[in-house]
Amino acid sequence: MPAFHFTKRSVDALEKPTNGQILYRDTTLKGFGVRVGSASKVFVAEGQVNHRTRRVTIGRADVISVEEARKRALGILSDMAAGLDPNAEKRRLAQESLTLSQAFDRFFETRSSLANSTRESYQRTANLYLKDWKRTLVTSITRQMVLKRHQRIAKEHGEVTANNAMRHLRSVYNVTAAAYDDFPANPVSILTQARTWYPERRRRGVVSAQDLPDWWAAVMEEPDYARDFLLIAMFTGMRRNEIAALRWEQVSLEERALHIPKTKNGDPLDLPLADFLVTLLRNRKEQANRSPWVFPSFGKTGHIVETKKFTARVAERSGVSFTLHDLRRTFITIAESLDIPHYALKRLLNHRLSGDVTAGYIVSDLERLRGPVSLVAAKILQNVEGRLEQPARIAS
Repeated sequence: MPAFHFTKRSVDALEKPTNGQILYRDTTLKGFGVRVGSASKVFVAEGQVNHRTRRVTIGRADVISVEEARKRALGILSDMAAGLDPNAEKRRLAQESLTLSQAFDRFFETRSSLANSTRESYQRTANLYLKDWKRTLVTSITRQMVLKRHQRIAKEHGEVTANNAMRHLRSVYNVTAAAYDDFPANPVSILTQARTWYPERRRRGVVSAQDLPDWWAAVMEEPDYARDFLLIAMFTGMRRNEIAALRWEQVSLEERALHIPKTKNGDPLDLPLADFLVTLLRNRKEQANRSPWVFPSFGKTGHIVETKKFTARVAERSGVSFTLHDLRRTFITIAESLDIPHYALKRLLNHRLSGDVTAGYIVSDLERLRGPVSLVAAKILQNVEGRLEQPARIAS
């Protein structure tokens, strides 16, 4: 490595390489150097701590003088000689000063592939349920704080919400802890150790065959955007956010199919469309007014987000209590009743075929799924045939 006596003139005269970095050493102070890259020149101090080489960045050469950098390097090298690791000290200080808000920000940076719905759920936890903790140091969050907050959220917002908020906190804390040595144990572990997680019963609601005609009739009284949204949910089993964010570029009326590049589980979704939905979407396309969204809105996202109002209207008008996820369950329940193969069911719901060696050899293409999709659509229409005139109304 080249060495010379550092002065302002000699450092300024160093040429920057087109790629890579070059380390120059000062002949006056051993361990003092300047690292020159294609974009900058940075002063460094390098020494041994417990027989391990440690290099510490001092500052940019265009910001601090050579004399100031040499003075700082001397102090850093003295600490190293005394067995102190400056980098470890920096990490300790960063760890001790990290707030929960910063931890959530870093979590989102680390998990950049999170689905939008998942990111929004975590953000809601930070902004609503843990809002008063955002400036709290992560390392100062105690087990008792977690226990009390878990109980408080359950009382004010429900037990399932409390569990989800604490799961989010646990994940953010684990990702943060992975970046530091000797990070305190995750305080959310108290909920497992004390067995205070609230029991969750998986919802099993569906729109039954008996209720379907009344539900359908109520849906038909909705504005076309709400009507079509609910019908797509019923005929595809797609998740609410997938339908809400559906773009016309993802819909091929010619191929009678849709393609979503990335869904909740990170996988793409390729789904054939029943003839009923092809007609429905063709009508929507004619009224799209150049919007890229199948369900546009004037909100900041550009597409519909809120569905609770029209879902509640249909439930009240029909007397059938349901959620949008119940429509997903209804779709797969009908599919299962038709003895559609297990692997086809998994692909229709876009569930991963993990944990099954055989599944890795099975390819479910659009045409193989078209039959099952048509069977489900026919069964839905059969349940309302003779009671309603909706198929003709959609096609008009």
